[in-house]
Amino acid sequence: MTLVSIPANPVPEGAVSGIIKTPDGAELRFARWLPPSGRKGTVCVFTGRGEMIEKYFETVRDLRDRGFAVAMIDWRGQGHSSRRLRDPRKGYVRSFADYEIDVESFVQQVVLPDCPPPYFALAHSMGGTVLLRIAHAGKRWFDRVVLSAPMIDLPGRLTTLPVRAFARALRLLGQGGQYVPGGSGKLTGTDAFLSNPVTSDPVRYARNAAILDEDPTLGIAAPTVAWADSAFRAMVTFRKYDYPSKIRQPILMLAASNDTVVSTPAIEEFAYHLRAGSHLVIAGSKHEILQEQDRYRSQFWAAFDAFIPGSPPFK
Repeated sequence: MTLVSIPANPVPEGAVSGIIKTPDGAELRFARWLPPSGRKGTVCVFTGRGEMIEKYFETVRDLRDRGFAVAMIDWRGQGHSSRRLRDPRKGYVRSFADYEIDVESFVQQVVLPDCPPPYFALAHSMGGTVLLRIAHAGKRWFDRVVLSAPMIDLPGRLTTLPVRAFARALRLLGQGGQYVPGGSGKLTGTDAFLSNPVTSDPVRYARNAAILDEDPTLGIAAPTVAWADSAFRAMVTFRKYDYPSKIRQPILMLAASNDTVVSTPAIEEFAYHLRAGSHLVIAGSKHEILQEQDRYRSQFWAAFDAFIPGSPPFK
């Protein structure tokens, strides 16, 4: 399975890509890069909803400059991994537990056989939700975990009981495969820059939109009712008072002060109760910190370098 390369976003040198199959029949696209000569350790990157491997080529280069191997997957239902619905643009998952199957399949079939230890994880938004669930379950594949704007909760009243009950009712009525009310088939990440909620960097936003222009089959559109219901059920579990205290994994959470996609206060509250966790709010950044202006990205990488062993810039 090839990676999509455009002049503004070429594939980092040395990529190996392919397809793995999960026990429940999903096909997942993966990509991996070896570390620079003489260096060891792998960072596994887990994207957010609607994202794909190609969007993180710059991050791959940043990590390899730090001496790490890098490995990634496209989640089931997005990128060039298999999609379950007839309309491939619909963002669908049956349960967030399915994403945990994706991670375990990836670790067992790609990371452990072909990537050098020690292993670390870097996850964004929805990817952070999945990694927290895995850590809470006691699965210790990764020595340390860095989360960028993890989806602990949504802002405002988006996850109140009436909203959650409405999504559950629609799903029980057989509407799980339909777009959420108000959702459409327009690809996520193709709106005009001025109206976008994810980054204040016009160059990186245009680069990511150009990836979808080159290959629209990489993208997905609005979430389905089933995805929303599954996300609500996952996020509600995070509200249990003892949920974060049961996580033993060392975790660093990076939040964005101008985030309108996920709740920054929820991230802060969750992080306060982690036994081995810390957090930093990056003032001025929007949701996609790694796709932001350099002044925000530099703060992210400074925190990463202080937290992940062996990560001073490779020279």
